[in-house]
Amino acid sequence: MEVNFNQPQRQSLLGILVIFLESIFHVLKALPIVVVVLLKSNPKSILVTCSILLAVFAFFAILSFLKYRNFTFYIDDENDEFIINDGVINKSKTIVQLHKIHQVNIKQNLIQRIIGVYALDVDTAGSDEKEGSIKAISHQLAIALKSRLLENDGKKENVIEDSFAAIQFEHTAIPFLKINWVSLLKIGLTSNYVKSVGLILTFFFTIYENLHQVGADDIIQTEHIEGFVDSNSLWYSGLVFVLIMFSVVFLINIGRTLIKFFDFTVVQQKGSLMLTYGLIATQSTILKPEKVQIVKISRNYLQKKMNVLEVKIRQAISSRQDDGKSLIEIPGCNASERDEILKLLFNELPKRGIMMKPNFRKLVFPIFLIIVLPLTSYFFFGNYVEPKVFEYYYVAVFYGVFFLIMLFFGFKNYKLFISNNHIIKQSGSWDVDNEIIPIEKIQAITTSQLFWHKNLNIGSLTMHTAGGNITFHLGKFDKINEYVNLWLYGIETSNSNWM
Repeated sequence: MEVNFNQPQRQSLLGILVIFLESIFHVLKALPIVVVVLLKSNPKSILVTCSILLAVFAFFAILSFLKYRNFTFYIDDENDEFIINDGVINKSKTIVQLHKIHQVNIKQNLIQRIIGVYALDVDTAGSDEKEGSIKAISHQLAIALKSRLLENDGKKENVIEDSFAAIQFEHTAIPFLKINWVSLLKIGLTSNYVKSVGLILTFFFTIYENLHQVGADDIIQTEHIEGFVDSNSLWYSGLVFVLIMFSVVFLINIGRTLIKFFDFTVVQQKGSLMLTYGLIATQSTILKPEKVQIVKISRNYLQKKMNVLEVKIRQAISSRQDDGKSLIEIPGCNASERDEILKLLFNELPKRGIMMKPNFRKLVFPIFLIIVLPLTSYFFFGNYVEPKVFEYYYVAVFYGVFFLIMLFFGFKNYKLFISNNHIIKQSGSWDVDNEIIPIEKIQAITTSQLFWHKNLNIGSLTMHTAGGNITFHLGKFDKINEYVNLWLYGIETSNSNWM
């Protein structure tokens, strides 16, 4: 199967339906509020509202057809560019240079999965310009286009010259790594607690605020909650609340992990890694080892007992706004699988070399800022404003003890390991992270020292890469400067080409 991408092509005809349904989906996000308004309206208002909704649907149908009609894409071989034309009233032309493409993702959300088409996204490094995104093409065409876009990487051994061979490979290759649902379940049970709590609170506060704005906050019967708290002790009410919150958090974590990373498969492909995963929204991503900037390995105590961990890989990004797209997650692998992944990415297993620890002031200042100041404010407020707050002194005691333990373990785990080829930063109190950066990938180094730290010989180090920064605070400053000079010399004399 040979596809000619030199001539402008349109998306699949089903792309009209994809564009229309995605537009309608954004409108339907406000549907609960619309329903509440309709329930409180008279028949005439209901008729007007329904007419407006029908007009909106008709508008989006026409707009979807025009977007499909004006959208074309092709490859300009003469200038080595991938070009996308788009727009209805304001026409736009997106030009992506082929040599700057570092990742091509094939995705499929729920709407695209039902219709039977795929989306293709093109990510680049070193440019803030808009990047390529195609919403509706066939799977074979997506694989062929991905293969064509990734050919220009300067290494002939990484080129898949025949598009049909690329399609056949995706279906017949033996997985290098496959994450089963048991490992995903373990990760779902032991990670992302803070994120899930934040999502729950954000969801309920958003719903309440929207209902309040339309005058329907009486739907939420807060009297039942207040009555439950009044009829039971504070301890019992707090325990019930914590149990409910943790149950919801566990369910959200498990559901999110299983749905997002379902059937997670890693295939080794011509020196690169192909990652495919997803239950509702599927995704296929090519990961090139030479593009990897930072690898983070995260594991907490429970995950260590269950022999699972998370690997997060950062590639080159063009700006901090693009930070999310550069992160590739591999959840639920064990220690041996982690080592195999690191060997593929770095051609060796990174070792912990010379260890650098921070000064004890790295612990003292957070204790003062997070524990001493809040508790001092609490006692002043109780003495001079409202003495009743002292009835809840146990909350202050729990707060102080909890954060003291977290800060202590965070300080204990805070280390920098330096070897000939890699730097590993370890940090974290509960979730212990090990961030690995190849020295050759460092783009710039910043050292800083506050004037009152000069006599103490302590300072900070920041290593800048195309995938983000790594900072180590309050280490021995003379040692830091020695290593910086050594690294800069190695970077200047290196002939590595990872862009």
